[in-house]
Order: sequence, then C-alpha cells, then structure tokens
Amino acid sequence: MLDSIRERKILGIPLAMTDYAHALDAMDEMIERREKGIVCAVAVHAVTVGYEDPEMHAALQRATLVLPDGMPVVWAANLLGEKLQERVYGPELMLRYNDRCAERGHRVWLYGGRDQGSLVQLALNMRQRHPNIKIIGGYSPPFHALSPQEEDEIVEQINDARPDVLWVGIGVPKQEKWMARMRDRLEVPVMCGVGAAFDFHAGRISQAPVWMQERGLEWIYRIAQEPRRLLPRYLYYNPRFVMAFARQYMNERRVTSA
Repeated sequence: MLDSIRERKILGIPLAMTDYAHALDAMDEMIERREKGIVCAVAVHAVTVGYEDPEMHAALQRATLVLPDGMPVVWAANLLGEKLQERVYGPELMLRYNDRCAERGHRVWLYGGRDQGSLVQLALNMRQRHPNIKIIGGYSPPFHALSPQEEDEIVEQINDARPDVLWVGIGVPKQEKWMARMRDRLEVPVMCGVGAAFDFHAGRISQAPVWMQERGLEWIYRIAQEPRRLLPRYLYYNPRFVMAFARQYMNERRVTSA
C-alpha cells in the first residue's frame, strides 16, 4: 500500500495523493512491518513553515506519509492536475484509526494535550467513543523544552509500553520536528502528528461545522475561538502560501507549455 501511494510536491513538500481509506491501510501496513514510520497531516500553516524553515522541511521530507489536511492544500494539488476528492483531516484520521485500533487490538500511546487534566479527559472520551481501545500510556509535556533526563525518561516509558501507535498533539511545527528527532530513539511503528485533535476530542475546543470545513472556511471559526493565538498565524502564513504556490503554479505551467 505504501509503495502505491503517489506523492506530489507542493512548495517542495512531498504530499501523499491519497484518501482516508488508503491512509488507514498504509498505517496498518506500517504496524505489520514493525518499521519506524511518521505520519504528518499538514495544512497551509505546516506546508508554509516547511517551505521556509529548513528543520521543518527536513522533518517533512523524512516522514513516511505527509497527508493533505487542509482544503486549500487539496485545491492547490488539484490545480496542478491531481484529482483529490477529499482532504485527510488529522482529527478525523485520529477518530477513524482509533476505531481500527479498537477493532484490531493496536496499542495506543498519547503524547500532547494542554495539560495532564486535558489528556486524562481525552483518554476517557476515547474509551467511551472507541470501546475496547487499548490506551497504554500518555504524557502531556510542559511548554518548555524537556531536559535530556526528562526526555530519556519519556523514551524509556514509551519503549517499555511497546505501543503500535503514538498520537502526537503538541502543535505545528513542534510535533513534526519532535517526531523526526525522536524517530531513531522510539520503537514505534506509527507516530502520527494530529495537532488540535487532542483539544477537539478532549472537548476543550469545538470543531467548525462540516459545511465550513468543506468550503475551506474552518480558519474563520478557529480565529473566532482563539483570536490572539491564531489571527497572527493566519495573517502571516496564508498570504505567503498563496504567493509561493502562485509562483510554483506559473513555473509548472511554463514548463508544460514549452
């Protein structure tokens, strides 16, 4: 399955041209192989950071699957000639794969959340929504960088637990860089960065209505919820994505028409 998923570069980031069904199957394959894999669900913010930040760029290049999380990313791919029918939205991917984890007995570890209380609530909600899911550990890291000793302890906890899936929800670009840096130290076949999914599924933040998500308007809803944190991000990264993609689109048009 993994070998059959095509990639298309947008702003230099290798995006998987796939859907939920194939992404879920690919994650199953990673667990079957017991190879160390990284899955990133990226929207405009992550793609643009990857375009401008060398460390983020390297992290996304190293990922096993970089999924098109945002509708603008899907539209950009389709403008380049792809035929994506849907995005692969991190929070929805987490729900769907948790169903599969409960069904197939995959062991789950949680790394992220605003605080330990939110993480406990997330685990409780997951057990209610996905009966029989095996959540075998979790940790909500502090906002400051972990000391080498703290990091060693977390690595030991995760490896001792032997999870099949490590959900990571510490925000972009921190989670992508963390997964890339920890890949060689953690014995986990699937590490998947899902950002705000931890807050959504813990009930800390509500998700935009489906009609807004389908029309690429989720960012308006998110700004209304967290204006101080998100408004500067969107004002900075959205125009930069549009301008950089416009250059890519025109360059590719020139090449094809030459």
